[in-house]
Amino acid sequence: MSQNTMYGRLGRRRLMTGAAALSGAALAGCVGTGDPDDDDSDDTDSDEMADEIEAWGWDVAARSLELTAEEYEAEHDATINVEEHGQDAMKEDLRSRLTGGSGAPDVAMLELIDGPAEIGTGAVQDITDRVDEAGIEADFVDGAWASLVEDDSIYALPWDIGPTAVFYRRDIYDEHGLDADEIETWDDFQEQGEQLPDDIYMFNIPENDLDGVWRYQFRQLGNQPFTDDGEVNIHNDDSVMIAETLKELYDAGLASTYDGWSTEWFNGYGEGEIASLPSAAWMEGTLRDELPDTAGNWGVYRIPAHEEGGPRASNWGGSSLMIPSQIESAEQNRAFDYVKWSLATDEMQLLMYDEYGLFPALETTYDHDDVFDEELDFYDGQAARRLFADVAEEMPEYEYSVDTPYVSDAINNEFLRMLRDDEDPEETVIAAAEYVADRTDRDLA
Repeated sequence: MSQNTMYGRLGRRRLMTGAAALSGAALAGCVGTGDPDDDDSDDTDSDEMADEIEAWGWDVAARSLELTAEEYEAEHDATINVEEHGQDAMKEDLRSRLTGGSGAPDVAMLELIDGPAEIGTGAVQDITDRVDEAGIEADFVDGAWASLVEDDSIYALPWDIGPTAVFYRRDIYDEHGLDADEIETWDDFQEQGEQLPDDIYMFNIPENDLDGVWRYQFRQLGNQPFTDDGEVNIHNDDSVMIAETLKELYDAGLASTYDGWSTEWFNGYGEGEIASLPSAAWMEGTLRDELPDTAGNWGVYRIPAHEEGGPRASNWGGSSLMIPSQIESAEQNRAFDYVKWSLATDEMQLLMYDEYGLFPALETTYDHDDVFDEELDFYDGQAARRLFADVAEEMPEYEYSVDTPYVSDAINNEFLRMLRDDEDPEETVIAAAEYVADRTDRDLA
């Protein structure tokens, strides 16, 4: 893409100035990534590095790995082969190879929501000692680790995260007298939205991702789907409040219900039929690529609180890189060296963020004021990256588990019934909790 895009490109030349840029202070907080043969110590089988490894990802994540692989190869005597797959196909193929014990790549993308399920197979390498030796754990935001740690052991490095915010069409807000600065709570959001004409919705409630909408608000309020004792907790008072809020906004006629990522959904934002989009930092890249004609018409503010003075930070989505335990030690060594290079150095994380909009889980990157305080044309001059960075540092942790799919199914099904059939919000979340308890043989909290 052009250096003059609306995103305010940093540019590869600005990010990369050769080996000098990747040494000394530039890598503060990160250990070096030199090859063992550059070390004065004797080589052993345990620290030998393979000459070539394979890494898997999908979509822009795979293309991001190609960027870091190119830079890694320029500084190391090694080859990183990156393969791009379709998301669903890769997940299925990877799971088959992990459980089968052979054929897995040396490095693989792993979504945070899938972390516990894959770690639970026993096929993901424990990298705790490597992370400790590198001294990099504290460099990442706390909220990104929960689904990558089991029994105090670390199984993957965080990559990108999804600090939440509300993207909004400035031109629509301005035309109809809405003021984003006046929105602190969902009540304020509704009050502002009621100023819109009947043919414009304040926002969209995606019927195919109701669990995502519920989860970021449930997490925002500091909740976990299961208690420390393993009991189902998705029917607590906060969950009822979330259901009541969504139903009230829906009943007030302020929400469309297009499936997320559908043609109708994109058209709704592109043509000004929908004014606001609660989502995550990674959405900006999608809006920029899919709706280029709307550049400059967008702004961003924190997600509303449920009560005045309440928390307004959460996370939606994110991924990591893991190393399968089935591969040989030399490949494991090279794989971790490459993963560390890609995810634990500011330059590589910022390179991927700049090119593909993957918001860094590496907290040390937020100190780059020239990046995060830059006024972006896409947001009409707003320094939106700083808002996302502030949210990232405040977002609560959230525990995914092997039973997360049951929670997703239950929330999607019951919330859809609530909206379509005018069901009671409290009865809705209780029904969802009972479904999960029945499928997972757990008790209700």
